[in-house]
Amino acid sequence: MAIKWLSEKYRAQVVTVTVDVGQEENFSEIEKRAYIAGAEKHYTIDAKEEFANSFVAPSIMMNALYEGVYPLSTALARPLIAEKVVEVAKKEGATHVAHGSTSKGNDQVRFDLAIKSKMPEAEIVAPARTWGMTRQQEVLYAKEKGIPIKEENKKFSIDENLWGRSIEGDTISDPYAEVPEEAFEWTKVTSTEPLEIELEFKEGVPITINGKRSSLLEIVRYLNREAGARGFGRVDHLENRLVGFKSREVYEVPAALLIYSAHQDLEKAVYTPLELRFKRYVDQLWSDLVYRGLWYEPLRSLLDEVGRSMNKYVEGVVKLRVKGGGVNVLGRRAKYSPYAENVASYERGWYPTDEMARGFIEIWGMHSLLANRSRA
Repeated sequence: MAIKWLSEKYRAQVVTVTVDVGQEENFSEIEKRAYIAGAEKHYTIDAKEEFANSFVAPSIMMNALYEGVYPLSTALARPLIAEKVVEVAKKEGATHVAHGSTSKGNDQVRFDLAIKSKMPEAEIVAPARTWGMTRQQEVLYAKEKGIPIKEENKKFSIDENLWGRSIEGDTISDPYAEVPEEAFEWTKVTSTEPLEIELEFKEGVPITINGKRSSLLEIVRYLNREAGARGFGRVDHLENRLVGFKSREVYEVPAALLIYSAHQDLEKAVYTPLELRFKRYVDQLWSDLVYRGLWYEPLRSLLDEVGRSMNKYVEGVVKLRVKGGGVNVLGRRAKYSPYAENVASYERGWYPTDEMARGFIEIWGMHSLLANRSRA
């Protein structure tokens, strides 16, 4: 629909771009609809592997969860999509770059900043920010212009890629209303059999699943399918959008949540207490930057270096079981873990003497004890 609008308003030749970041789409149908709507040329770009290796992999290293729950599936894809669109724009000699984000969403910020970073000379056009139509008016406009759209899918607004599926619309905007089961697709329960898996990590990224060497793309797809089939991976929370208000957001992210569970467990086996506390702070800061559209912020690159350095020692295997919509870690084996059974075991090995224990406790509690006595 935006194609027709752009053609009419700007008298422009419109070149369209679809970037495949792992969404389940009929790309031939998308291309066909683009030409029907008036596109001069259409590009379909396969960026699944790049998305997995250059965007999802760093997010795993950083346990990227915005506000502790959202794995940034949509936010991670926007910079890559913008990069690919800019590549086409430069190839075609375009002066304007358009995207479909509205004025109420986070994506307008992510797309605009990414485009400005990669093509500062381009004039950015966002039709949905400009035309002022409601969704119902958009449907009527499309019908009037003979543009094929799927009205039956308008009940829910869906955004999907390899790392997750977001759901908006219908009764979801009411934070007290239960999300209709029909809204879910990835996490519909189709199996009651427990799923037991072993994930092997090297430098903070999964490299094998159940002993089989696989690409990150393959591992994520497998976990989305198999963990999702056990009802695992739903997120429902009130999110603080960067555009100034709270919004109820619903996500299906089985692979992301499962991989993060395993990765965080392995980190706890490897890091010292101070390292772990510092890493959790870095994780949160990195996640906030990405959520807020600041992928090209220099600090994000510096945090990447910190993450890569610390993940150099996150190597090992984690066993997990997915059952009844939940996940449990069954065990872990970490190559660089300082865990020593002869020290930790109550059955045998090292024990501090009574004198050592008393001295440690006295010094450890000295600040608190003296403060309490002074205020008594």
